[in-house]
Amino acid sequence: MKLKHVAIFVVLLGLLISMVAGCQPQFQPGTYTDDAGRPVDIGEIPERIVSFGPSITEILFALDLGENVVGVSDFCDYPEAAKLKPKVGNAFSPSIEAVVGLEPDLVLTVEHEQLNKELDALGLKFLVLDPEDFDGILKNIELIGRITGVEKRANQLVKDMRDRISQVVDLVKDAPKVSVFFIVDATDPNNPWTAGPGSFIDDIITMAGGENIAAEAPAAWAQLSIEQIVSSDPDIIVIQTMVGGVPTVSKEVLEEHPAWQEMTAVKQDRIYFIDGDLVSRPGPRIVQGLEEMARKIHPELFE
Repeated sequence: MKLKHVAIFVVLLGLLISMVAGCQPQFQPGTYTDDAGRPVDIGEIPERIVSFGPSITEILFALDLGENVVGVSDFCDYPEAAKLKPKVGNAFSPSIEAVVGLEPDLVLTVEHEQLNKELDALGLKFLVLDPEDFDGILKNIELIGRITGVEKRANQLVKDMRDRISQVVDLVKDAPKVSVFFIVDATDPNNPWTAGPGSFIDDIITMAGGENIAAEAPAAWAQLSIEQIVSSDPDIIVIQTMVGGVPTVSKEVLEEHPAWQEMTAVKQDRIYFIDGDLVSRPGPRIVQGLEEMARKIHPELFE
């Protein structure tokens, strides 16, 4: 064989080896630590996964692992394909019989003491995913990628998310701060529920160039009195919508309320709506929630 032909053969062989290697799962058996600080031994790639969290389910589908998902919680409604999966109740009212019947290799669950005790008592292998911040969300995506053999895919998703987060943060960094009141639930408009410190919504408002008027609230989810809100006089009001895009309170209710109608945001018609799932579920779509929040807080930057 001529030297030229040998060189071509070596190059082609190298490309073939690279292609084969690239098709192999990026998986290393070992002990992985979950968000509850529990060491969990993963000896092989799980082929049957049950998800007890909507955000967890969204991560799995974003990593093209939908075929590995054999069961989901009652609240897992995105993407559409997730609705077709067998249901296993939810963390507060789980159907343990349904979980066992699905014969999962792995259960991915949220932090819930009673549920996790039941899973443990049955000898089911499970990982608790309960991120506290954006960095925790990205680490969970990377962790799921490693234990399911799609580490490269997970790393790419994380990179894309980091890039989009950086774009928003860079865009608003020099913009004037805008005070925001976020309505989680205003069934009682005199004492509405809002998002305080420790919530993803609070983080999103800050990252999007806003100032959460509930930043000093005593908990991640808290009620503020109408007097507190009037005193803060937010520049804008953001109301979360629930299933089907239904808001927790209408603009008309605020506009007709004697206290709310005196606020700057109401007078200037700066009342906006946002999909609650985008800003509260710690999964891939939370970046979309950040982008949408930034558009509402600083629309002038997106014109």
